Amino acid sequence: MLTSFDGGRLFGEVHGSGTPQVLALHGWRRDHRDFSALLGGTDPLPAVALDLPGFGATPPPPEAWGSLEYARALAPVLDEMAAEVVVAGHSFGGRLAVQLAAAHPEQVRGVLLTGAPLFAAQPANRRPRPRWRYRAVRALARSGLVGERWLEAMKLRYGSADYRAASGVMRDVLVRAVSEEWDDTYLTPLRAISCPVELVWGALDSAVPPSVADRIAKELSGPVSLLVVPGVGHLTPEAVPAQLRAGIDRLLVTTS
Repeated sequence: MLTSFDGGRLFGEVHGSGTPQVLALHGWRRDHRDFSALLGGTDPLPAVALDLPGFGATPPPPEAWGSLEYARALAPVLDEMAAEVVVAGHSFGGRLAVQLAAAHPEQVRGVLLTGAPLFAAQPANRRPRPRWRYRAVRALARSGLVGERWLEAMKLRYGSADYRAASGVMRDVLVRAVSEEWDDTYLTPLRAISCPVELVWGALDSAVPPSVADRIAKELSGPVSLLVVPGVGHLTPEAVPAQLRAGIDRLLVTTS
């Protein structure tokens, strides 16, 4: 059963009993159900697994938000939870976990990140280039020689699966999210985090390889632990919930 938060602006599932101590944030094109095995079961954690704006039951944002705007929209949920919480973020949700921890150190006692695309997997000189047909139409569109209809058709043909699946404002959110991955958006908030951080990564994660986790660990100034799980890809909440649960349990008993 879903519960509303922040006056009905957000929706999510509450696990366990008592005041929630864990806030779980899912990845792109996913929803709160990714955390069912991790937070539920025979020994449920007192936790909230949200549907992020634009996914599941939560309506899309009014405009193309970046990670900072998403985090600001989620912040009121912290006020409905325990005084200090652990924030667990998978993939896109990991970006928001970082922003929340940096902005609300008094309320976030620990962070678990898994498959979080905070940095590009390839160096700048190896970034994939769009196909030449798309580049040609884009150049013509910038010159006013073809209309937006043709440009959009090329985006749909050559864009990523996430881009083709998105529509409306969520497509603009995706474009902004991808642009954040290629710049230094997360350096300042990462370096501002002083609470303990657990990194749990799939060794076979092709979307966000372990090299990204290595860089995250180097940028953090507080206590950090990195676990790379053999034989596991990107969808760690479903593939290895026990390993993620162990990381959360460690953060819950760590003195803030």
